[in-house]
Amino acid sequence: MNDFFANYGLIILLVVLLVFMFWSSRRRMAKQKLEQEERARNTVPGAEVLMQGGLYGKIVSYDPENLDQPAVVEIAPGVDIKVHSQAILRIVTPTEEPLIDEVTPLDDVQVVEDDFRTVEKTDVDPDAESGTKPQA
Repeated sequence: MNDFFANYGLIILLVVLLVFMFWSSRRRMAKQKLEQEERARNTVPGAEVLMQGGLYGKIVSYDPENLDQPAVVEIAPGVDIKVHSQAILRIVTPTEEPLIDEVTPLDDVQVVEDDFRTVEKTDVDPDAESGTKPQA
């Protein structure tokens, strides 16, 4: 038995690693395909999107069947830009709860004045500290 593993153990280990790598790769590719299909389903006119460059906008037109066709995104009212369809990073979903519960009106804010001290510049020759004299 020990003779079998000594001769074929490395080959068995390599075969197991290759099978694992193949299985892992197929699983990752299937997951990416599902994510792309989900994004294509949610990328409809009127959806708010985040693009690769960090710009937010709303989709005006998008063709999920022809990814070579540029998508038209409205980044401001009346400002439409054409972007590559793969430049759309993700669909932005609005949060359900507001981030700030209550906003404090400015009338209730008290301004606290600090005691600022002024530092006066003294007449110190910068060359005197280094020991060098300016040359003419």
